[in-house]
Amino acid sequence: MKASVLSEAEIAALDARGLIRLEKSIAEGFMGGVPWGSVAWALANTTVWFALWPLTLSGWLPLWAAFPIATVSIALSYLPSHEAQHRIIARPGEPLFWLNELIGHISTLSLVLPYDVARLTHYEHHKHANHPELDPDISTHAAGTLDFLRRSLANRQPSGAADRAYGETLQRLGTPEAGRAMLVAAVYRLSYFGILFGLAWSGHALEAALVWWLPRHLAATYIQYYLSWAPHHPAQEIGRYRDTRAFRSPLGNILTMGMQFHIIHHLYPRIPLMRTPAAYWALRPVLKARGCELGGL
Repeated sequence: MKASVLSEAEIAALDARGLIRLEKSIAEGFMGGVPWGSVAWALANTTVWFALWPLTLSGWLPLWAAFPIATVSIALSYLPSHEAQHRIIARPGEPLFWLNELIGHISTLSLVLPYDVARLTHYEHHKHANHPELDPDISTHAAGTLDFLRRSLANRQPSGAADRAYGETLQRLGTPEAGRAMLVAAVYRLSYFGILFGLAWSGHALEAALVWWLPRHLAATYIQYYLSWAPHHPAQEIGRYRDTRAFRSPLGNILTMGMQFHIIHHLYPRIPLMRTPAAYWALRPVLKARGCELGGL
């Protein structure tokens, strides 16, 4: 049964079982298959960012051109890994699971975010979205845009709330996998600062700053705003249909990286990113009947 064959009044009249059956039947139509667009996105974007280094260090590409390319590239780096975190490309035991893990690991190298740290903490975010103590992303929540920007910058200072929340989440999990993720995170961070220091020492401080350090900070702020703050604001409710929302952005769906429809991802994490807009419109009558916050979208 599809929502399109029922009127809003008929959907609203369904009992809890009827609503969940209708909801699941619609959502299942958007799952399955390899999201090759995200795979191509990850491979192309990672290649672009790594190519910036020889191009700028050789002087072929001026820094004024490399800087915006690097910023956009790093801003685009997280979402393909996000697909891998949910094993959308392939699940363990499937022939293409190696590709899922490859995409997960390489996509966020420029963000200095280890794949296993991202995956484990993101699962906890899904389990505990908006919980003031258990949601590892709670530090990004703020009263408004200006407050978010202030918090985002503060969170990335030494011993900031973001790193502390991720570390505490991994410690709380207490599994061998979480322990390994913490060690890998330390290696990533030390390597990052070591590379920046080495570049500066060798006379390439501007390249280090404008191809990695500053673009990473700008991209992280953009990612946190649209992937964490905007879809959950005001982040005061907990529950499957209340801990996230749809929202309308003046930048549109592409420039918000598809996050206008983030509610679909929380309800059905295995729906690929590029299918969430269509899934939203198919599920919208059901979400409306559920009393979800749809932000006028």
